[in-house]
Amino acid sequence: MLHGVDVSSHNPSYSANGLDFVVIKATEGRSYINPHQGAQAAKARQAGCVVGFYHFLWPGNIAAQAKYFVEKCASVEGDLLAADWERTGGGTYASNAQKDQFLKEVKRLRPTHRVILYCNRDFWLHHDTTSYAGDGLWIADYVSAGHPRIKAPWRFHQYTDRPLDKDVADFPDRAALKEWASPS
Repeated sequence: MLHGVDVSSHNPSYSANGLDFVVIKATEGRSYINPHQGAQAAKARQAGCVVGFYHFLWPGNIAAQAKYFVEKCASVEGDLLAADWERTGGGTYASNAQKDQFLKEVKRLRPTHRVILYCNRDFWLHHDTTSYAGDGLWIADYVSAGHPRIKAPWRFHQYTDRPLDKDVADFPDRAALKEWASPS
């Protein structure tokens, strides 16, 4: 198992030491951009980590959100791109069809990137109806690292949010993750 973290603007000064990957919140909806994403990505790249970016998905305007995400995130070729599918602060969430549409639209706009789905166990088991996760599932379930309570294959597992979001990846080594992350 490889180790990583996912960070947002709330974690501008995280440490990348000893990590294999870092996934950074880039955007949300059609108006928010993480002002620290460039520096956060630079820190991860300097440490030799695989880098990813995620978009917090809101319901509605899905094509516009996908375009906003790919244009505003600080990604380069070989970076992972992810949809964060969960409840908004107002309690709403994108539908299953909107989640699928977003993943497919990001893949259309950035065909040389791996596009993955992040969601928690509840969403995967009770809101998802298609099992579509793009190029891979990143599941949040706060149990032992690498043992999420789902039957579906997964690539990444967020297993805690203390002291920050910690994840593992199901790859034998960093080279295998880097090779998978660069499908072109």
